[in-house]
Amino acid sequence: MTYPKTELHVHLEATVGPQTLLEIARRNDYALPADSVEGLAGLYEYRDFEHFIEVWILTTNALPTALDFRQVVTAYAVEAAGHGAVYIEGIFTPAERVRRGVSWDEIFTAYCDGAQEAREAHGVEIRLTPDIPRGFTLEEAEETVRRCLDYRDRGIVGVGLGGLEAQYPPEPYERAFALARAEGLGSVPHAGEHAGAASVRGALEVLGADRLRHGIRAIEDEGLVRELADRGTVLDVCPISNLRTGAVRSLAEHPLPQLVSAGVRCSISTDDPAMFDTDLSRDYEAARSLGLDPRAAYEAGIEGALCDDETRNRLRTIGVGFDWAGIGKRELV
Repeated sequence: MTYPKTELHVHLEATVGPQTLLEIARRNDYALPADSVEGLAGLYEYRDFEHFIEVWILTTNALPTALDFRQVVTAYAVEAAGHGAVYIEGIFTPAERVRRGVSWDEIFTAYCDGAQEAREAHGVEIRLTPDIPRGFTLEEAEETVRRCLDYRDRGIVGVGLGGLEAQYPPEPYERAFALARAEGLGSVPHAGEHAGAASVRGALEVLGADRLRHGIRAIEDEGLVRELADRGTVLDVCPISNLRTGAVRSLAEHPLPQLVSAGVRCSISTDDPAMFDTDLSRDYEAARSLGLDPRAAYEAGIEGALCDDETRNRLRTIGVGFDWAGIGKRELV
């Protein structure tokens, strides 16, 4: 029995499986660092987070066209729906593609078209929360926000901040996020994954984070954990991603149980599923093995979502109408 799931943190460029990625790369005449599924599997063994970012750049550069952008959205909607997903907030990183010669409008139009097709053809609600890449110029950051504002009526609901958080703290991006918030977009930066509690506090206080992508290293500051619980701030926790990039040494050491017991709301997501050899069911089950009830994860996703009230109420109705008690203890979906 597949149970309903929400997913608020998935990089759409990293949902492309190895075989499909090879096919797209050939179509675009792009030379990947490996030319077989087995070779890509070896490439996806990461030394550390910096190495993961290097591999991310190498592989996602194989996706330079509107056809690619639309395809990744619709294909992931089908896959995630098979795992019970009813609502997804997908991430893409437009400034990376613009630097490689693709126009802003081509990127945004294609991703928004893909989200529309996913909803109409597959019944999966998708909203989009583009990332500003850390290390890019502040002008590029602000232009990303301005382009997001142009597409608010097509499902863009927020702006994120991703990349090398240990090297690039959140504070310099204050003006870009102030612009986004002033115009009604949500603030959903990465923080507290490979940088400590200070990055979480900076995201909250300087970027006005409505929700945090990861946020798990808030556990290092007891006062900050209490503040997150009191605020009702949702953390988008990605257990298998955290394991694969070395943010935690083992799943047993993941701070999710401590965060939940302290009253912090935690949603569950895959982050970069094709690059971490995971899927939504596996991440939910990893979270369940750590003591997070599937219904609590689903409801945290609803609370953290940047959707409209009509959509939120529909998601709540799905949750209320589902027999959560019927989920078997040994089920893996």
